[in-house]
Amino acid sequence: MFTGIIEEVGELKELKRLGDEARITVSCRRVWEGLEIGDSVAVNGVCLTAVETAPGYFAADVSEESLQRSNLGGLKRGAALNLERAMRLGSRLGGHIVQGHVDGVGYLKSARDSGRGRTYAFAAPPEVQAYLVEKGSIAVDGISLTVSALGDGEFSVAAIPHTVEETNLRRAKSGDAVNLEVDVIAKYVRSYMERGLPRGDGSAASGSLRERLVEGGFM
Repeated sequence: MFTGIIEEVGELKELKRLGDEARITVSCRRVWEGLEIGDSVAVNGVCLTAVETAPGYFAADVSEESLQRSNLGGLKRGAALNLERAMRLGSRLGGHIVQGHVDGVGYLKSARDSGRGRTYAFAAPPEVQAYLVEKGSIAVDGISLTVSALGDGEFSVAAIPHTVEETNLRRAKSGDAVNLEVDVIAKYVRSYMERGLPRGDGSAASGSLRERLVEGGFM
């Protein structure tokens, strides 16, 4: 589990293909400290497991699923990577609940100065767009951000100067692919609305929750 508060920006040292999978080696200044083999670490918002650690870098295996559903497989040596170690029980949740499970890949459409910060517009696939609401949470390359506006197939976020400077947004260019993860609570709400809640005896309820709310006059 992660918070979407990036600890540092590392750099892709190597991505070595191993059949349908890969091993990624990331150089970093701080994240390697205290990171043990088997620990989870978010790399551009993708939850990976450390398989090697040493001063100044760590390595992790990337599954075929993660390569297909994220931007990791298309990155080049030297790419900037947002890094966050797993949240510790009892620590502050500074951003929002981020699982490190990418829901889709979008791309940066535009970036413009907005006061002291920057406003970024991202294109999002339909499976991501369906969960977005204004002022709701979205993780972009693992960064916890708030949706400031919604458009046709796109959304915008307003990033404060600190977020820009301390993440890979500082180097982002139009057309860059980004990993997107929606709020997990929104996923459960939609699932309940579409499938309905189970009955007390564990059997499936007839009709979706929405249908039953409409029938009861609540909607």
